[in-house]
Amino acid sequence: MALDLQHRLAPPDSRPAATRRDALRQMGALALLLGSGQLAWGAAIVAVRVWPAKDYSRVTIESDQPLVAKHFLTVDGPERLVIDIDKLQLSPALRELVGKVRSEDPHIAGVRVGQFQPTVVRLVIDLKKTVAPQLFTLKPVAPYQHRLVFDLYPTVAPDPLLDLIRERERAEAQASQNVQDALDEFVQRIDPSSRVATTPAPQQPALTAPPPRPPSIPEPGATPPNLVNAAPPPPLQPQELQAIDRLVVVAIDPGHGGEDPGAVGPSGLREKDVVLSISRQLRDRLNAVHGMRAMLTRDGDYFVPLAERVRKARRVQADLFISVHADAFMTPKARGASVFALSEKGATSTAARWMADKENAADMVGGANLAVGDPQLLRTMLEMSTTAQIKDSMQIGREVLTRIGKVGRLHKRDVEQAGFAVLKAPDIPSILVETAFISNPEEEAKLADPEYQAALVEALRTGIRRYFARNPPLARQRVI
Repeated sequence: MALDLQHRLAPPDSRPAATRRDALRQMGALALLLGSGQLAWGAAIVAVRVWPAKDYSRVTIESDQPLVAKHFLTVDGPERLVIDIDKLQLSPALRELVGKVRSEDPHIAGVRVGQFQPTVVRLVIDLKKTVAPQLFTLKPVAPYQHRLVFDLYPTVAPDPLLDLIRERERAEAQASQNVQDALDEFVQRIDPSSRVATTPAPQQPALTAPPPRPPSIPEPGATPPNLVNAAPPPPLQPQELQAIDRLVVVAIDPGHGGEDPGAVGPSGLREKDVVLSISRQLRDRLNAVHGMRAMLTRDGDYFVPLAERVRKARRVQADLFISVHADAFMTPKARGASVFALSEKGATSTAARWMADKENAADMVGGANLAVGDPQLLRTMLEMSTTAQIKDSMQIGREVLTRIGKVGRLHKRDVEQAGFAVLKAPDIPSILVETAFISNPEEEAKLADPEYQAALVEALRTGIRRYFARNPPLARQRVI
């Protein structure tokens, strides 16, 4: 047997012609038996994805086997990130990465890919700015197989507080322009022959009273009624009106994003898309309220780890954190909206516990690099919660739930509690709103309806506005 095996492995030129022909026939028969899949060498690429965002850009390579890679940055300009992936051969699926890069990507200018060595594929990512790359792998979870992930973070991270200030300045400048436009229109209506000055009027001395303004001209900082399509918010009762002497900041958290689509409805509607649309509308409606400013934890289709969502809210010293989701359950019959607050003593129902576990698993699906940062610090921050925070969260949760109940059906008529990770900011009242069951065909259709979204947004805004009218925040920064 050993001699026969040695004879078969001998160089072809040293074998008799008949033996070589036999060997070739046997190899051909073996190829037919094994098939092309078993003859393939190395991992097979399942998909490649690129997620651009201001916060960071992500490149994901999904494969049927774990990939091993090493990387380095070139600093001799232009800057590039070079990635060598071992035990891999170039394939059409991997070449698709080149066309995945968008021109508006803030960090990636382009990608090149080639067979660097017989067993090594090299990726070269041309960069638009200096980045701090993070490379990590993710095990199979949910619909994904093995993932090799590259997160390209800018060395100077965006400051959400600075963005909020700039957004407020832009809004105030636009409001001033709107007032001026309304004044010009009013003057022309009174005297069509008059000409509106194209240069700004000289400033009045500080102690000189401004001239009287016609009743129909809006006050500074307000949006003229003819420039707004949406109906004005309902008036507050006199006993509800209390002075708010500073800017109220609301952090809006659209759930999921990027690698994590969230729940998917029967027709294919994705939770991450619906909640981003609702959150953007809520931000704009809150920004239209004098004395309020809203920020989003994500303003695009990319994933934000759960702890980072909380950090962003704390960095802007938010007065409220509201996480927006679209519910799903194992049966399509489940329906109705819900509002959740944090619980220190366990979930108020089995369904609430199941929901919290599902949402807390977002880091595994979305792909958080758990090796980055101090895990002890992260654990401490997420375990911190106060009785006062939960009490305030329950108050605002009831206010919001009441308003949502006027728009559609409620799943539960009381605010539920469970251990949601995104609700664990110790100093910010935090609620999680499940807008509807996307797994229910009827409610999925509602979530896709712009009119329903607008009504839901108005209900959320009214609930938030009424809560702060009754519970004004402590003085911090006066509204000018």
